[in-house]
Amino acid sequence: MTNLNAVDPAAVAQDAHLENADVVIAKSTIIFRRFMRNKTAVAGLAVFLGLTLFSFVGGYFTPWDKETIDPFNIGMPPSGDHFLGTSQAGIDLYAMTVEGTRISIMIGLIVGLVSVLVAAVYGCTMAYFGGKVDKLMLFVLEALIMMPALLVVAVATSGGGDGLKKNLPSWLLLIIVLLVFSWMGTARLIRSMSMSLMQRDFVKAAQYMGVPPRRIVWRHLVPNIGSLLVLDITRGVTGAILAEVAFSFIGIGIKVPDVSLGVLIGGATSQVQTFPWMFWVPLTVMFLLTGSLAMMNDGLRDAFDPSSSSVGRATKNSAEKMSK
Repeated sequence: MTNLNAVDPAAVAQDAHLENADVVIAKSTIIFRRFMRNKTAVAGLAVFLGLTLFSFVGGYFTPWDKETIDPFNIGMPPSGDHFLGTSQAGIDLYAMTVEGTRISIMIGLIVGLVSVLVAAVYGCTMAYFGGKVDKLMLFVLEALIMMPALLVVAVATSGGGDGLKKNLPSWLLLIIVLLVFSWMGTARLIRSMSMSLMQRDFVKAAQYMGVPPRRIVWRHLVPNIGSLLVLDITRGVTGAILAEVAFSFIGIGIKVPDVSLGVLIGGATSQVQTFPWMFWVPLTVMFLLTGSLAMMNDGLRDAFDPSSSSVGRATKNSAEKMSK
């Protein structure tokens, strides 16, 4: 007869091992949880995602677009027909804000992501090869840093860039110019950090084993500076948005008929007393964009910093929940 109350020693030992085993949590999971515990950073992420969603689907909530003129509502304040009012030309401000927000976000994301990627590859390559290759690439880097970015933007987007302007929209041309000048500082920093990584045993072991340089750069150098790259992406997006606003504000960035936040702010500055909604609406959107990115950057910095206590510490209860 089988004893139903019998205890299997092997099963007991296995259960005890599972209960006492250490829970291994991936580094990315820890960073994500630390970021999500930072309420300010989460609020910044929510605002940025909300503005991004608004820029892509906001146009479906109005029958107007950035080119249609309403001759019966010229320079009118916000009303039922026009949510945010109209410009002095009778164009719906809501439609222009949607378009301008989308263009500014696209410029920020493309320039922020691509510039950091280029800086990572360039800086790691300099550190890996060293010697004459490093000197030549450093000379090119210093030469690009010395170039006057403001003058190049003015020439490319004004009369000197007519050949390019015929084939490219002004916002795409501005992206190209910003990409040329936005990666050099990050590349220098990555170079110095990668040069210290080149002295580590795991990199020397990979070189000794004959691992190709491309794999060493992508598998050993880039992942070990990942936190710097993520933070530089958020800073790069913010810097690109501010650069677009600044260049368009002074008239050398995006050109009409293309619309951006900088174009809207610059066009309404001289008439802020007459059409205040034309100035304050795009300016508020710009502050929300850059402010949310700044909050996200602070949260990411604290999440990547293991010594930071600004996002709290794991308690006994939370540790027990994580282990289940």
